[in-house]
Amino acid sequence: MRMSDVKPSAELCSLSINASIATLTLERNDVYNALNVQLISEIIDILDWTTLRSVGRTGSLRDHDGAEYLRVLVLRGAGRHFCAGADINMMRDAGVKSPEENRIGSERLDRLFNSLWAHPCFTISAVQGVALGGGAGLIACSDHVIALDSSRIALSEAKLGILPAVIGPYVYRRVGSAQFRRLAMLAGRFDGHEALNIGMVDQVSTSLEETAEMVDATIATVMSTGPVAVTEAKSLTQTLDNWRGTDEDLRQWTLDKTSEMRGSPEGQEGLSAFLDRRPPAWSPEDQDG
Repeated sequence: MRMSDVKPSAELCSLSINASIATLTLERNDVYNALNVQLISEIIDILDWTTLRSVGRTGSLRDHDGAEYLRVLVLRGAGRHFCAGADINMMRDAGVKSPEENRIGSERLDRLFNSLWAHPCFTISAVQGVALGGGAGLIACSDHVIALDSSRIALSEAKLGILPAVIGPYVYRRVGSAQFRRLAMLAGRFDGHEALNIGMVDQVSTSLEETAEMVDATIATVMSTGPVAVTEAKSLTQTLDNWRGTDEDLRQWTLDKTSEMRGSPEGQEGLSAFLDRRPPAWSPEDQDG
């Protein structure tokens, strides 16, 4: 895989790349970046393309041409709003479709959210305006979320007599059982401060300029971290979430995993850099030097 490979074609969203940072922007700002079939499909294609060109997937910092593989994915919404959830026309069409057809649509949505949740890069969502339904799902699937204090977030599905089932596992993992149940039942909007209090977002800003500064600061922190370790941390979390064995088996698994990571090329480089009092190979300081 090369970074110079042709990017997926897209009309309703865009992908820009700056060194190892990818930015995915939803571009349906005339309808508050609502998710329709085309936009969902385009996002999935971009998530697949960037996944294959991530350091976490390739195990290498650069491709054969010397271009940097990806380490961070930033998700944004163009215009005043992040994402208003499902497009109203798509919702209307769902009302007259067969159960089989609705199942296909749900599977497409599930692939969207799971692709973001499992993406090897460190994912950051920058939120402004509304993030409703599926928009809240995108937030829940991100590793780090920065929202304007004036943002309005909601699991709004119950207002339409349906459930936030597809996004449910991701929101549940982010905010926990009691908060998920409350938010799903009320289906009401809450601002950035409440979102911070319940763990739906990680930082709150007072302006778009401050959001940009927070995104840059988060990226700077991620860039000092081993990129393969970032991806492995996601896998570690999933393993702990789904562990069904005994505590003793889990302890043995963690010992094996620790040994594996310490013996890996990245682990060896990190330990050597620490002992040699130098930046590791993945650090921007090392590359600048």
